[in-house]
Amino acid sequence: MSIIQQVSNASLGDNWRTINIDLLDPDSSSNFDTSALHPALDPVSEQDVRALGQHVRQQLRGGDAEGALRTALENAPYGGDAAAKEVHLQTVTEVLQSIKASEMTPMLQRIFGAPGGGELLDVLMKYLYKGMASSSSPSSSSTPAKRAGSNLTPQSTGFSQMGGRPGAQNESSGAAMSVLLSWHEKVVDVAGLGCITRCMTDFRKV
Repeated sequence: MSIIQQVSNASLGDNWRTINIDLLDPDSSSNFDTSALHPALDPVSEQDVRALGQHVRQQLRGGDAEGALRTALENAPYGGDAAAKEVHLQTVTEVLQSIKASEMTPMLQRIFGAPGGGELLDVLMKYLYKGMASSSSPSSSSTPAKRAGSNLTPQSTGFSQMGGRPGAQNESSGAAMSVLLSWHEKVVDVAGLGCITRCMTDFRKV
């Protein structure tokens, strides 16, 4: 083996390009827990979130859509786990879908004009973006049973062997996305573009 081959093999063994130099810097964020820079969030159980959802739905049935929206936004479960946050996202989405388009702007203006209203619209913007991400995800719009049948071969008719009208899931997802986009436009009109920046930079995630 030539000296060139020996050096090449040694260099490949070291693979110095994979060294994380941030770990060698004592001032790097890799050497301390960045979560300590934020205040601790109160833990929220999924059971509490579901109970809150029932209360919000009672407000909806009672005709108080604005109160239902305020309640949902004021009690965002920042300290909950992923399951609890997903349950609350469904609650917020249900409230948004129940409000007529003609009522969006007046309702947002009333919320924004009240004390703490600006923060509530920032929270709403977080849920709009999370809802959009969920609606655009292929797995989010399919139940486990439907996903299990996705590998079925089509019949000669060209339709899937699964029941239901083809494209119905996409239409439902598209309708949900349309509602969220409409709310996004109205929130920006009322609260300004700053709510997007605050939403993106807030360490509290919904």
